[in-house]
Order: sequence, then structure tokens, then C-alpha cells
Amino acid sequence: MSQSTTLTLLDRRRASLPSLVLVANTQSGQEVSRPFGLAPIVVGTGADCDLIVADPAVSRRHCLFRITPQGILVRDLQSKNGTFIGSAGNINNVRVQEAYLAPGHLLQIGGVSLRIRTTGEPSEIPLWPEASFGGALGGSTVMRALFHRLQQAAQSPEVVLLRGESGTGKELLARAIHDASPRADGPFVIFDAAAITPALFESELFGHVRGAFTGADADRTGMLATADGGTLFLDEIGELPLDQQPKLLRVLETKQYRPVGSNEWRSFDARIVAATHRDLHAAVAAGEFRQDLYFRLAVFECVVPPLRERTDDIELLVERFLASEIPARTVLDLPHGALEMLASHHWPGNVRELRNTVSRLLLFPHMGERALEFHGVEGEARRDFDMLLGLSWRDARERVIDRFEASYLREKLHAHEGNVARAATDMGISRQLVHRLMVRHGIR
Repeated sequence: MSQSTTLTLLDRRRASLPSLVLVANTQSGQEVSRPFGLAPIVVGTGADCDLIVADPAVSRRHCLFRITPQGILVRDLQSKNGTFIGSAGNINNVRVQEAYLAPGHLLQIGGVSLRIRTTGEPSEIPLWPEASFGGALGGSTVMRALFHRLQQAAQSPEVVLLRGESGTGKELLARAIHDASPRADGPFVIFDAAAITPALFESELFGHVRGAFTGADADRTGMLATADGGTLFLDEIGELPLDQQPKLLRVLETKQYRPVGSNEWRSFDARIVAATHRDLHAAVAAGEFRQDLYFRLAVFECVVPPLRERTDDIELLVERFLASEIPARTVLDLPHGALEMLASHHWPGNVRELRNTVSRLLLFPHMGERALEFHGVEGEARRDFDMLLGLSWRDARERVIDRFEASYLREKLHAHEGNVARAATDMGISRQLVHRLMVRHGIR
């Protein structure tokens, strides 16, 4: 792979990022483009995409591009009509789910052709000189670039938003930001928006006074006050109910809150770090997340890459997991060929799944590749279930529900030839909800 399309390490503190642009040409002759950076480029018809194309055969979120040390990675995002690859102007009807693009490769999505164009000389990006940032581990170029950006963010009082799939270590990175900040001696407080019922949101975050409601027998200090002088980590902020979002926005804007049942406004002094596994751009477009709150949270927005896009870090992570065992273990305690096996896995559950798999290999060294499978199910379903076992209860339940919603909705729409009104009637829900689900799952 030519270095002109790769993220290349120069030394411990610098990397070379090629100057590339992704160009899309429609059948009508329209050309749109988007320059590459470290963050991925999502292509589709949706208003939340990074590169928006107008074509009826293109899905709302069709495919994704990212610069990696191996080259330009393209991944189909479960599009309806597929992503096809070819070369020298010839699309060979080879449908791809995930591939690295060689120079000269073209892609076709619907009636849109995609190509990568060089626009100038490579630029240098700064890297964190170490393979760790606080408790987070990563020696890959993309992780060290992230660590450098987070170190810069740590010195600022502004809000940081961490976006990444479940299991990528967002909480660990939030704590590392806190530890690297001037507030390191203050508290680090976690508010899990997905685990708090809407009725308790204000009481948990703002606190309440005695007599505020039935059962409020004493004053309660909320998490904002508890985090005073330190950092408040708003985990899974994308799950915050829409009717609660204006309350959080007001707090972020004014730096004041009012405990439930109190008439007194109080100031707080806590730095905010938020995290979500959801694409908030898509959530805003779907009307599920307030745009003004998103803008307020995304002062420093950082994308945490999934493990499959930084497989160079797997050996480093495995060594750490082994060293933390009691007694400490080494790679010699793993079955022969284990590292090669782990490096080739897709890791939908990311670092959390890797940690659990290493534990299984230590307990059952004879399992080999079966450590990546579940014994009660066959084939892909075995691997899918094993991935769920690598997640927390909440994340696993959410993943199953997401898959059910997408599959159920596709089947109902197919049965009614795409007629949303008839599908909604059959499903017993409103057309508006069907439209929201279609946006959420990228279904056209």
C-alpha cells in the first residue's frame, strides 16, 4: 500500500497524515467532496452524514471511510443496495462489507461513484509520546493521536464529548482526562444517564430538599454538588430522555442548578466530560437529541476508535490483562497461536470482549478458537452470543433490542412493499414512530 494513502508514523511524537479528499459523482453530474482527517467519513443521503449524496438507491447511512496505517478502510453500513468495488473505471460487481482500498480503486453505491483524490503534501499530526494515557492503553498511531488531543483538552475547563462503541474504554479515558487536569485532586463522579429513570433524573443530578416528595425524609446532595472541584462524567448521555435535555442544557449554560423542592439556585464548579456510544449527529437529525445540547457538549468532541481499527494494540492489551491476573501471567500461559487468533477476530464487543476472552483462554486453554464461540449455538450465532457475553447487561440488552428493531422493521416494510402507513398499522404503532425507527437504523 502506497504511503500516500496511509497514516504513517514519523517518530514518537509525529505522524504523517495524507492530504486526501473523498469525491462522489452522481449520475446527474453533481460532484461533492469531503477532506479526510483522523475521524471517519460517513457517506449517505442523511442530513447527519459527513458526505451527503442525493440518490434514491443510496441508504441514509450507506458506508464509512477511514485513514488507517494499512490504507483507506471502507466499510458498508448494512446498506440496502450494497457497496461495490472495482478499478480503473471498471466496477466489477464485487460487493464488499469491509476492505482496504488500493490506489486506483473505485467504489459504486447506487448510481454514485466514489474515488479518493490526493490534494497536496501530507501534513504532520502530533502524537502522545507514550503508549498509555492514564489507565488507557494504546500504542497505535490513531490512539496516540487521540491521547495527545485528550491531554490538550484536559488542560481546558471546557466540556469534552467522547464518542465510541460500547467497550472501547470511554470511562477509562474520562478518568484519564480528570487525572491529567488541574482538578485531579478533586472528586471524579459518574452519572449514568442510561441507568437513571426519568423520574429520578433531577433528584440524582441536582439533589433534593427534605419534604420535596414522598419519601424525601432528608436533604440529599446531588451529583453536581458531589463533583464540586472535580469532574462530573455524564456516561451514555445519548440515552437522556428528550424532555430532560433542556434541564441539563440550562445547567451547562448557567453553571447553576436548583435542588428538587428548593427555591434556591446554587452554583457548581465541576468540569463536565460526557460519553455516548450513539451517533449524536443521527440522533439530532431524527429529533431524538437536542441540537443545542449537542453543540454545548461537543466543544471538544473526540471519537474513540473500535478495537478492530487498532489491532496493533491487541498484544499490548493482552499483556496488561495477563499482568493483572493473580498471580500475574504472561503470553506464554496462553495456548499456542492465541495472539494470532485474537488479532484476526472482529471484536464487536471491543476491549471489554477481548478482556473476557483472555480470561476464558486462561481458564480453558484447550478451547483455542472456541474461546470466541458459545457452545450452545452454531456458526455465526455462536460468535454473536459470545460477543454479547463480553458486554454488560445493559449494553447486551440494548444490542439485542437494536437488532430486533432493525430486523422486525425491515421485514414489515418488505411485506408491505415499503408502504410506511400500512406497515405502521400492521405493527400497531404510529407512522411517526416508524419514520423515527427507519432513521435510527438507516433503513430507506
